[in-house]
Amino acid sequence: MLIKEFLNHLQKNRRYSLHTIKAYESDLAQLQNYLNTQYEIEASQANSSSLRSWVIHLLEKGTQNKSVNRKISTLKSYYKFLLKEGQISSNPTDKLISPKVASPLPHFVREVEMNSLLDEFQFEESFKGIRDKMILELLYSSGIRLSELINLQLSDLNLSESQIKVLGKRNKERIIPLHRMLLNSIKIYLIEREKVVIDSNLLLMDSGKKMYAKFVYRKVNYYLGQVTTSSKKSPHVLRHTFATHMLNNGAELNTIKEILGHANLSATQVYTHNTIEKLKNIYKQAHPRA
Repeated sequence: MLIKEFLNHLQKNRRYSLHTIKAYESDLAQLQNYLNTQYEIEASQANSSSLRSWVIHLLEKGTQNKSVNRKISTLKSYYKFLLKEGQISSNPTDKLISPKVASPLPHFVREVEMNSLLDEFQFEESFKGIRDKMILELLYSSGIRLSELINLQLSDLNLSESQIKVLGKRNKERIIPLHRMLLNSIKIYLIEREKVVIDSNLLLMDSGKKMYAKFVYRKVNYYLGQVTTSSKKSPHVLRHTFATHMLNNGAELNTIKEILGHANLSATQVYTHNTIEKLKNIYKQAHPRA
């Protein structure tokens, strides 16, 4: 079946994550079900009119514009694959128009709140407490993703060069510098880590095994809850916090882009909105007529 061939292509040739492939599979299954019901055709037989009909159907059902756009992105990838494989003679997604989506500002933790958490909060003086603080410090100081954090290997750490190697999306490697305070914390953590080590991963569970995503999420949610009332308290919020604080303190957008591992600058530019808000506040406080 062509859809299975496409998903196999994403896994073997494009090296997409299992999570992404499942999302693609779900989108295409929904499309196929709609086309079977409404037109009695396979997805490979769809034209721009039938695809547009599906998009309208989704919107009328109340599907959010952002979700519809993600599904359209799936369609574009799928039909581009079919065109390349010679299964279709033209791409029916060429005339599809994505609905507009309002871009919400990224949630982030204020600098005073992060300083309070990392400098004043009393973590347990044990492997558990030192490890928990290390999770927070690494996420905030490097801006890495949750998946990148839990997959860090001890061998990725280079203390002599004050840097760490991160394996990002689609197996793209990048090097991230580590500041002096973080290096000191890492050295303390490594001493405690030797007492429980079983796995080769840098950050470990209490049992010494590799951490899993929900474990990290719960930790971050708990500790951020000690310093902020924001409803968003996730590892990704710390990624947003890293980028926002870097930009607010003078870092160039391209530098932040490279550290975050963004493929293009447009993904990083969302953080400039928070900087503009800061400039407005400074302006109001500083200008005598404001």
